[in-house]
Amino acid sequence: MNYDVFSRTAPAMPKPGKGTEIVKLLLSQVSKGMQEPVLPMTIPALAAHVTGAEFKYPDNKYYELCGQMGHLIGPSGIGKDELHDLVEAIQRSFREHDEEEYKKLENWSKQKSTKGANKDKPDRPEVAIWFPPIDVTSAAFLQNALGLEKLGGRTQYLNLPEVEMVEKMCGGRKNVSVMVRNIFDRKRVGALRATAEGITGNPLIRANLTFSSVPEVARLFYKRDMTNGFFARIPFAYKARGERKGMIPRKGEYDEEFLQKLDEYLMRLDNCKGRFVVKPMNKIADQLADEMARLADLADDDMLFELSHRCIVSAWKKAATLWILNDQTWTHSIGEFMVWFCYYDLWSKVKVFGDLFKGGDASEEDSQKRGPRNMLDSLPDNFNEAQLEAIRLEFGKGKEGTKHQLSAWKNRGFITYSAQTGLYSKTEKYLKGNS
Repeated sequence: MNYDVFSRTAPAMPKPGKGTEIVKLLLSQVSKGMQEPVLPMTIPALAAHVTGAEFKYPDNKYYELCGQMGHLIGPSGIGKDELHDLVEAIQRSFREHDEEEYKKLENWSKQKSTKGANKDKPDRPEVAIWFPPIDVTSAAFLQNALGLEKLGGRTQYLNLPEVEMVEKMCGGRKNVSVMVRNIFDRKRVGALRATAEGITGNPLIRANLTFSSVPEVARLFYKRDMTNGFFARIPFAYKARGERKGMIPRKGEYDEEFLQKLDEYLMRLDNCKGRFVVKPMNKIADQLADEMARLADLADDDMLFELSHRCIVSAWKKAATLWILNDQTWTHSIGEFMVWFCYYDLWSKVKVFGDLFKGGDASEEDSQKRGPRNMLDSLPDNFNEAQLEAIRLEFGKGKEGTKHQLSAWKNRGFITYSAQTGLYSKTEKYLKGNS
């Protein structure tokens, strides 16, 4: 296991190396303190440039790179707006495209208003907005999805400064969970209206979505949806406030030199077509699946295990995006970032929402104390069954699961048992891997 998701400190981002030069470019104008949370949040914007490409996951199914999302969480004033600046640089071509689409709608509206009540009204033109504004109704979202499917199957990308804005896009709070699950899974989401004025259609939803909030708002937003698959599908990037420092963060400028270099990479995304099998990427996905199971065993937490499945999928799609950006070439550095994306997402979930995994209602500061914990780390190097029972009770677990947990730890190679002393001992392999 490469990182400790139970730690109070975020997993450290790998240093960009061969094949991840794009990371250096993307972060070159981001203030130092915001680089780690901003990086994974930019991938959905980049992936929205990919149309007509599919990748084979270890489950032997092919997936497009749409359905990528991200929720940036941090205290007010921490610098979450830096994501907006970078996204606008990435989506310049989307903005240019959309200006022409808006002109079509404007001309149609003018023609329609000049026609008399008894005259035939012009039909609404087929338009597809690639980068919709932040104020999007559910009807407009569906109508745009219809246009995108008819005009090439493009992915629309939305960057919402506040998570509550998702409610309007989905047609109300009750519909958010279903819509987000359908976006992640690239499902058909349609509507059948009884009147000609209504929006009727059943398009495939190709969308990437990012949004931001403070921790308190995020906890309230997801509290009722911790177990229905909605929460699991959202990758998180959490940034704590840290120490009070009297220093204004230094942000760079997205000047012409930066934009020219960025456009060279974006062209690779725009031109990528076909079906691909990236074996090293799938190998890491399998390795992560085993590591996530090991983590869940350490905490004896089923929800942690269930959440990890989609953390792997999200990290896998991010790695596929980096693979395209590196001219469809795999490198060890891309693999390092794939692993980090997965662990950083899971760490953020544990850090901000840990107590809610089992129905808690603590503050953000208390969530890690009451959330999943590595129980083996809480025990001495040599311990007996009673000591584990006490730890389980302290963490809100039942005594009846003690023997099963000990058995799982032995099977994983975390501990050994001495019949002579009646004690369990942490293995050298475990101690070395968790030092």
